[in-house]
Amino acid sequence: MLVNDPVTQARLDLATALRSAARHGLNEGVCNHFSMAVPGRGDLFLVNPQGLHWSEVTPSDLVIADFAGNVVEGHFPVEASAFYIHARIHAGKPGAAAVLHTHMPYATALTSIQDGRIEMCTQNAFRYWDRIAYDETYGGVALSTTEGDRICRALGDKDILFLRNHGIIVCGPTMAEAYEDLYYLERAAMVQVLALQTGRPLQLIDDACARQTAEQIAADTQQAFLHFEALKRMLDRDEPGWRKSGQLERTGV
Repeated sequence: MLVNDPVTQARLDLATALRSAARHGLNEGVCNHFSMAVPGRGDLFLVNPQGLHWSEVTPSDLVIADFAGNVVEGHFPVEASAFYIHARIHAGKPGAAAVLHTHMPYATALTSIQDGRIEMCTQNAFRYWDRIAYDETYGGVALSTTEGDRICRALGDKDILFLRNHGIIVCGPTMAEAYEDLYYLERAAMVQVLALQTGRPLQLIDDACARQTAEQIAADTQQAFLHFEALKRMLDRDEPGWRKSGQLERTGV
């Protein structure tokens, strides 16, 4: 269900993604971060606060920050690398309304082996045809604007970045579309890793077929939104009170 205020809707969507990622095993401790551009403000973004597990984040817990690392609204601090990664991508890639960074296990496994890639061996993988950039230089923990800008440049015009020896970043024009890509990226990586464990070679398809399949998947513009609304219904069913809509009081934006 959509609400009238776009910032409140963004808060609900970001909380949905965080809680769903925890349910899907894509989180890691209280680390990693998801962000959304604040609707109507090109200089601000919403991000999960430091120290809260994704499974307990509510819309009112989310922090609004500016690109200089200042908390504009919120009662919690923000982990430093969240500023340097997300602020620089939101600033350098305005079309990326949602930016998701995880160390999810199967995709991260592929970043940890030589020449690890999403190979064109499953239908879930085909959706990522020509959409993934690979950063081959591990730059340590992202604790500087320089490293954030380097990551943004490595992402370029792609939607997804594999950070060697680190994790992945997924960007999208909406949270529903970004989360759909995050979810199926881990599924594609999981099946690929399982297939490799058999010791037999992957059965790859040709480029033309992968491209055609990617176009077919991209043509379905409703599936991501239907999936995302289903995730909200599951949260309503299993985690009553997660929305805490009565606490969505905002000032100064």
